[in-house]
Amino acid sequence: MLYFLQQLLNGVHSAAIYALLAFGYALGNGLLRRTNLAYGGIFAFCGQTMILAAVYGWQVLWLTLPATIAFGTLVAIAYAGFVTRLLSRSVLAPLANRSPNAVVAATLGLLIVLMEVSRIAADTHDYWLPPMLATPVVFAAQGGFLATLTVIQLVNTAIAATIVTGGAIHLARSRFGRHWRAVSDDPLAAELCGIHTGRIFHRALLYGGFCAGAAGILAALYYGNIGFGAGLVYGLKILFITAVGGYYAPGKAALGAAAFGMVEALWAGYFPIEWRDAWMYGLLAAMLVLAGDRRDAPGTV
Repeated sequence: MLYFLQQLLNGVHSAAIYALLAFGYALGNGLLRRTNLAYGGIFAFCGQTMILAAVYGWQVLWLTLPATIAFGTLVAIAYAGFVTRLLSRSVLAPLANRSPNAVVAATLGLLIVLMEVSRIAADTHDYWLPPMLATPVVFAAQGGFLATLTVIQLVNTAIAATIVTGGAIHLARSRFGRHWRAVSDDPLAAELCGIHTGRIFHRALLYGGFCAGAAGILAALYYGNIGFGAGLVYGLKILFITAVGGYYAPGKAALGAAAFGMVEALWAGYFPIEWRDAWMYGLLAAMLVLAGDRRDAPGTV
C-alpha cells in the first residue's frame, strides 16, 4: 500500500508541471484554434535559459546560490515574454486566419530555431544545476519503507498549483476572462460588441507563454538540466493531453493534464518504463476517438 502511495506522490510533481503547461496552451489555443508547436519550445528554451543565466551569474558575476537562481529566473521570464510577444505579433497573428498547416509549419520552424539557439548558446554542452531543497519529507512509514517527496517537489507543486488556480479564478471573474470567453466563442460578434479582439489575442498568448516559461523554470530547478530536444517532446505531449482535457477550456485542460501525470507515474511504478510513452500515447489516442464518438453521437452538441 505504501508503494502505491509513493507512486501517487511521484506523480504529484509531474501532474503539476503538465497542468501548468496545459493551462497556458489552452489559454492561447482557445483563441488561435491552431496547433502551436512552438509552445513546447518556449518551455524548453526558458528552462535552458534559466540554467545558462544561473551559470553565468555563478561563474562570472560571483553571485550567491539564491541570487544566482533569482537572476536566472528573471532572465528566463524576460525571454519568455520577449519570445511570446514576437511569436504572437510576427507569426501567429498574420497566419491565424490562414491554413492551419501554415501555423504548424511556422511554429515548427520557430521550435527548431529555439532549440538551436539554446544549443549554440551552451556550445552543445550540458550544464547542470546543483541539487537544491532535496531534503525528503516523509508522508508515511511502515517496516522501513518511507513514502516521501522532496522539498523542491513540494515547492514546485505549490507554485504550479497557485498559478493554475489563480489563473482559473482570474478567467472566471475578471473583465479579461469575460472578453476571452467572448472572443473564444465568436470573435466577430465580440468585435461588434466593442471588444478589442487583437489585444485579447496577444494578452492570452502572452499569459500562456509565461505559463510555459514558469513550467520550464520549475522543471530546470527540479531536474537540474533540460535537454535540447525536450521542447519537441513536451510540445507533442501537451498537444495530445490538452486535446483530451479540452483545447478551449484551460481549467479542464489543466485537470486532464494532471490526471495524465498521475497515470504516467503509476505506469512507471508498475510496468516497463521503456514502454511508458508508447502506451500513454495510445491511451490518449483512444480517449480522443471515444470523445469524438460522443460528440458525433445523435442528440449531442
